Amino acid sequence: MMKSINEAYSHLAQKNYPIKILQFGEGNFLRGFVDWMINELNKESDFNAGVAVVQPIASGLIHVLSKQEGLYTLSMNGLVNGIPESRHSIINCIQKCVNPYEDYDDYLKLAQEPELRFIVSNTTEAGIAFDENDNLSSRPQNSFPGKLTAFLYKRFKIFKGAADKGLIILPCELIDRNGEKLKEIIKQYISLWRLEDSFSKWIDEHIIFTNTLVDRIVTGFPKDRINDSLDQLGYNDQLLVESEIFHLWVIEGPRWLENEFPAHKINLNVLFVDDLSQYRTRKVRLLNGSHTSMVPVSYLYGLDTVRETIDHEILGRFVKEALYEEIMPTLTLTREELEGYTYDVLERFKNPFINHYLINISLNSMSKFKTRVLPSIISYTRAFGRLPKKLVFSLASLIYFYKGDRNGTPIQLKDSQDIIELYNGLWSSCEPTKEGFKKLVASILSYEKNWGMDLNEIEGLTGAAAHYLYSIEKSGIAKAIEEVI
Repeated sequence: MMKSINEAYSHLAQKNYPIKILQFGEGNFLRGFVDWMINELNKESDFNAGVAVVQPIASGLIHVLSKQEGLYTLSMNGLVNGIPESRHSIINCIQKCVNPYEDYDDYLKLAQEPELRFIVSNTTEAGIAFDENDNLSSRPQNSFPGKLTAFLYKRFKIFKGAADKGLIILPCELIDRNGEKLKEIIKQYISLWRLEDSFSKWIDEHIIFTNTLVDRIVTGFPKDRINDSLDQLGYNDQLLVESEIFHLWVIEGPRWLENEFPAHKINLNVLFVDDLSQYRTRKVRLLNGSHTSMVPVSYLYGLDTVRETIDHEILGRFVKEALYEEIMPTLTLTREELEGYTYDVLERFKNPFINHYLINISLNSMSKFKTRVLPSIISYTRAFGRLPKKLVFSLASLIYFYKGDRNGTPIQLKDSQDIIELYNGLWSSCEPTKEGFKKLVASILSYEKNWGMDLNEIEGLTGAAAHYLYSIEKSGIAKAIEEVI
C-alpha cells in the first residue's frame, strides 16, 4: 500500500512556524503561488512564517488539507530558456486549517495570534462583495469581507487597538484595485454594524490594504493522470497541485513592505511598486489580450490549443506580429521591460506540459475582447492614425466564431444569454453579401451593453471588419489571413 505524504515527509509535518499569515482560500491558486513563495522564504531565508488557512465558503478542501497536516506537493513544469524543466516542492508552511462553518470560535481565536502580520485571499472575483444580510453576530458571515471585518474587529478588541497589531492585506482576487475595493466594503460593514469610530480609525492607520496583480498559471490537480503522477512521487497526495514555473506578483503599497516580505532576498519575482496600473495593463493586453485575440482565429483555422497555435508557421507568426507590432507599441513601460515580458509570454504559451484549450479560453469572449483587446485597437488607432490589421482581423474572426460553426462542426458557444441571442438573430437573418456582412458587423459594433460605446464611431473599423468577415466566409480563414501577415 502506498505511503501517505504525512508518512513520507513526517519530518516536514513536524516543523513548527509561528502563524504570521492568515489565508482565506485553500484552492489550487494560493497553494501553487503564495504558499509556495512562503515555503521558499522559510527554506532560504529567516522569514520563519506559518500559515493558518481559512475555508471561505461552506464547501471546500480544508478537511483534506487538515488530514495531510498541511502538507502537499507542488509540481512546477515549463520552459526555462527554451529547455523543458520540472521542479517539485513539498509545501509545509501551513500550520493550521480552520473551517468557520464548523467552528467559528476557532476562526476568531486566530485574531489572538501575536505574530500575525499578513492576510492573503483568493475568493474568486465574486468574493469581494458586500452582503447586506451579514451582521456581526453571524456565525459565520456569508461574505469574505464580512468574515474579515468581524476578524479585524476581534483583533482590535483583544489588543485594545494597539498599533503594532495592525496587518498587511494582500488580496489576490483578479479584480482591478482589489485592496481598495476590499477596504471600501469593510468600511460599509463598519457603518452597517455601527462599530466604534476608534475601530474605523485603527483600520485607516494600521491596516495596510495593498492592490496586487498575480500572474501564474496553476493548472491544479491532474485528474486525468493522477495514478501516473502518484506513481512518480512514490506516495499518496490528494492535494497535488501543478503549475507553470513562471511567477509574478506585483504589490502596490509602501516600499517598506519589501522588508517585511523579503522576496528579493531569494530572487522571487515579486515587485513592490507605487502604481501597478502599468503592470496590470501590460498583463491584460500582452498575455490576456494575445490569448483572446488568437482564440477565434486559431480555432476556426482548425487548431485546438495555445501551444499548437504558437508552434504553427502561420498562426504563430500572426500572434507574434500582433504582440510586437500592434499591442506592444500601445504600452508605456520601457521597451526592455515589454520585450522581456513578451518573451516570457511566448515561452509560457509553448509550455509542453500544459494543454491550454482554445475552446476553454473562449468563455465569455465578447466581454474579454472588450477589456483585453479593444483598448489596444483604440490606442493603436489614436497613436498611428490607422487600424491594427491583425487585431481587427481577430475581431472579424470573433464575429464569425459566434456563427457557431467550424468547418461543419458546431461550436459550443458559452456566453451570456443576451450575447447568444444577439448573434443567433443576426446570423440567421444575414444576407451572404458584402452589404449583408457590413450590416451584421455594424449591429455587433453598436451593441453598447457589451462595448460600453458604439464601435462604429471608430473610423474605418466597421468597413475593415466587414471586409475580413466576408473574406473568411468566401475564402476560408486560411486564405483570408494571408492579407494581414
